[in-house]
Amino acid sequence: MEKTGFGIIGAGMISELHVQAIQTSQNCRLVGIYDAVPEFAARRAEQFNCKSYRNFEEFLSDREIEAVTIATPSGAHLDMVVAAAKAGKHIFCEKPLEITLARVDEMLKVCRENNVMLMPVFQNRFSKPVQVLRKAVQEGKLGKMIFAGGQMHWFRNDDYYNRSKWRGTWAMDGGGALMNQAIHMIDMLIYINGSPAEVCGMSGTMTHDIEVEDTLCAAIKWENGSFGTIEVSTSCGPGFPRRLEFAGSCGSVAFEEDKISRWEFVGESAEDEEIRRIYCGKADAAGGSNPTNINCDGHRLELDNLADAIRNGTPLLIDGSEGRRAVELICGIYESVRSGKKYIFS
Repeated sequence: MEKTGFGIIGAGMISELHVQAIQTSQNCRLVGIYDAVPEFAARRAEQFNCKSYRNFEEFLSDREIEAVTIATPSGAHLDMVVAAAKAGKHIFCEKPLEITLARVDEMLKVCRENNVMLMPVFQNRFSKPVQVLRKAVQEGKLGKMIFAGGQMHWFRNDDYYNRSKWRGTWAMDGGGALMNQAIHMIDMLIYINGSPAEVCGMSGTMTHDIEVEDTLCAAIKWENGSFGTIEVSTSCGPGFPRRLEFAGSCGSVAFEEDKISRWEFVGESAEDEEIRRIYCGKADAAGGSNPTNINCDGHRLELDNLADAIRNGTPLLIDGSEGRRAVELICGIYESVRSGKKYIFS
């Protein structure tokens, strides 16, 4: 199959991960990199043996580029998406899609109008343990859902925020530990347990000199009647594995990062023991203290799906409307924090 040509917008830290994902994919190839600072793009282009561009118009007019990866600061995603969609490029966009629901909705609208696909980067959905759990929940193996929640006790030092002026700002980061770091955990909760019904939150800035929260706690009631709590922080030294837990009347499952740490059911089968044998294990701290400590496997699987959709019309496994759901829940929590009241989702 002919490989789909990708261009990357943004030459910062996360661009390296996207380059690795593209270059290890059997369905994608890297054409070039654009950055608002041409010297940054040129440096990455030399590093990864691809093109760099003098300006954005030159990048968008390159016919070899069929799809773009957007790896810019969060609050700059909308402008990039609008320009790429109008140029007929399909879009793979880093999380969050944007920092407000209004901006996300504008992105979805322009992509529909220009008949291009928009895929948010939520690579955790593509891991095999997550798929095994989702199937179990859908089949009712956990029984009536009782709890679904998550805990992200991570650590980021001051240099993490100081070296990028946009980090820790409402205008470009859209929030703090919840919006930037915990959004993958939020997406997992939605993907496995469904939509929220109401939420109540509180937050604070405990250890960093930033505009936004570095610590937040929220209580949630989900549409399926279950409850949950969300704890997120970038102030918990030295940083620990992210934890997700799903408890039902017939069984409970817990994750630490990408490893299953609990898989226990009332009335178990041989399959349960096999799942524990294959997928259970001890997780390292992953991104708990080091934001670069992630691999590209999930990104590669997502890109393969997008390339297959472009080439063969295969349905996207996650589209822009799914990316909107995580932003909606996060914005609902922030509204509860601001108002001091429970936020009810319509």
